[in-house]
This record gives sequence, structure tokens and C-alpha cells, in this order.
Amino acid sequence: MNLKPPRRYWLTGTSNGIGAALAEEILKTGAHLAASSRSLAPLEALSQRYPGQVLVVAGDLTNGQRVREIGEQIAKEWGSLDTMILNAGTCEYVDANQFDASIIEHIVRTNLLASSYCIEAARPLLRAGTAPHLVGMASLVTWLPLPRAESYNDSKPGLRHLFESLRIEVAPENIEMTIVSPGLIDIPLSNDAPEHLDWSTDNAARYLFDMLKHRPLELSLPELLMPVLWPLPQKPSETELEIDKRMERDNPPIEDLP
Repeated sequence: MNLKPPRRYWLTGTSNGIGAALAEEILKTGAHLAASSRSLAPLEALSQRYPGQVLVVAGDLTNGQRVREIGEQIAKEWGSLDTMILNAGTCEYVDANQFDASIIEHIVRTNLLASSYCIEAARPLLRAGTAPHLVGMASLVTWLPLPRAESYNDSKPGLRHLFESLRIEVAPENIEMTIVSPGLIDIPLSNDAPEHLDWSTDNAARYLFDMLKHRPLELSLPELLMPVLWPLPQKPSETELEIDKRMERDNPPIEDLP
């Protein structure tokens, strides 16, 4: 009897949050997982809980050389890759009164360039894989720019456009691509917020993993978006923000003089 070989995943940002919960969902199916994060200890603990299933590939993914080494390690151990999930990312808030461009550089390097390095390393492995699937974690900010999130607002829409453009290029290679746009998870909600908006990382990961099996082009989770938008109407002093609506000036713009 021919047994179907276990599916092989590479997941970044595995050490905490939704990445750690996704890793558990993947491994519970019996799949094999190349687990990436900066922190080695959580990956080793994961490997001990799932012996024989976890390939520990820790490292700083903003280092292109390290990412190439990880790709070579996966190629040596497995020879191919079936699913790549680009989950690693970070966010820092920008104070417009003390604008620091180095924050934007750091976030773009972490959220966009590191993903590009991973795609470069994973693409030949996916070509050799079974029903290859490339998944990228975008964000709600690709729909709605949020105050103080200038750095995040630069990086995540960049990742979305990278995926949208690359999807056309990889179509002949039969690599399917999914863009995921979740909102915040495990955040404290106001007493007035609907109870169904309270998503835990475990529930969100379980839902995402189940939906990814259907290979949607876009996986948008408005339920996870709403907790972020909910406080906005409660702040009348803030500039009103609406999806797909341009901000309007209170006063006419000052024209340049000749």
C-alpha cells in the first residue's frame, strides 16, 4: 500500500503569536515543518513535542545570506517544499512629532525585504514540491492606513503588491498564492464591543489553517479587522477614517506663489 508522504511546510515567525499557533495546527496533521524565528529555544521546544516532524531553521531573515543557507538546508534535508507561509513580521509606531526614518527602514526590512529573501529561497523548492502553495500575511492596513503606523503602512501594502505581481509570473509554475489580511488578535476590547470580535490566537490559527486548504486567492478576515476599527467612532476628536474614502481638508490648500 502506497502511503501519501507528509506535506512539507516552511513557516516563518514561528516562536510566538499566530505563528506558534499555526505551527501547532500544521504539526497536528502529521505534516513536516521547517520552523523559522530569531529565537532558537521555542523552535527546539516545538521539535521536542513533535519528534521527527520539525526541522529547526532559526535565524535573522533580514540577512539574505542566512535565508539562502536555510533554503539550502531545506533542500538538503527534504529536496523540495510544498507550502511556504510568510508569517514573520513586526510593528513599531511612529511619532510624527519625532519622525525617525530608521524605524521605517527597520520595519520595511523585516516585513518586506525578509519576505522577498524567503520567496527567492523557497521558489525553486516549491517548483519541485507537490501542489505548491505560497502564503503571505498582509494586513488590514492594506485597506486602511492607520495613524502612527506609517512604517507598517509602507511594508504590508508592499508585500501585497509583491504577491499580486508575482502571482502572474509564477502561474506557469503552478505555484498557487494566497494573501491573508487578518486584523489584531488577542487585544483588549471595550465593554461596548461585540463579544464575537474577541479572537484568540488559537482560534484564529485554526480558522486560517482550515481556510488555507481551499487555496483562496485572498483570505480576508473582517471579523479580525473590526476590533481595530471599533474605537474610531468613539474618538470624535480624531480625523475621520473611512475605507475607500479620501480625507478631505477643512480649509482650502495653500497655493504656491509664483
